[in-house]
Amino acid sequence: MNKIGGHWKPIILFQLMSGPKRYNELRKAIPAVTEKMLIQHLKQLVADELVIRTAEQVVPPSVTYHLSPAGERLKPVLDAMVEWTATQVAG
Repeated sequence: MNKIGGHWKPIILFQLMSGPKRYNELRKAIPAVTEKMLIQHLKQLVADELVIRTAEQVVPPSVTYHLSPAGERLKPVLDAMVEWTATQVAG
């Protein structure tokens, strides 16, 4: 639970389930998260090997985040969390 617990990590992982995203795409997709928190959680997810950070050596620098194989295996868990949340809101 330490790897995916908290408020922002599941949301970040859920956003990456649809495919690779650049940092700014994640910021727009999760407007309530502060820049500091997003950077911190992305670093933790990379360190925990759930997310892969790919940096291209171009000008301006381009960084893309996508789920690692371990992160991909979390999809059923994240889908279940989304489904549970939807039933709580609707119920």
